Amino acid sequence: MSDITMVCTSCGFVGNPKNKTQGSFWVEIFLWICGILPGVLYSVWRWTTRKKVCPACNNPTMIPTNTPRGIELLKQHHKGNEK
Repeated sequence: MSDITMVCTSCGFVGNPKNKTQGSFWVEIFLWICGILPGVLYSVWRWTTRKKVCPACNNPTMIPTNTPRGIELLKQHHKGNEK
């Protein structure tokens, strides 16, 4: 994982994104059992469509907090938490 903290532009979550892979693991296993070509094609498709998403809302809208937009979002979403 990176040392850079991320902020979600959709919900304001601050933390590290999680990986989300499209498709189904069980379909992948089934296709590998059916034959090498379908299994390889499905595995490559799943691997190339992997995204980093927000753990809170599952949107792929996380940006680093050390960017101008990230700093703006931190101030906007977390100003109510200050005392």
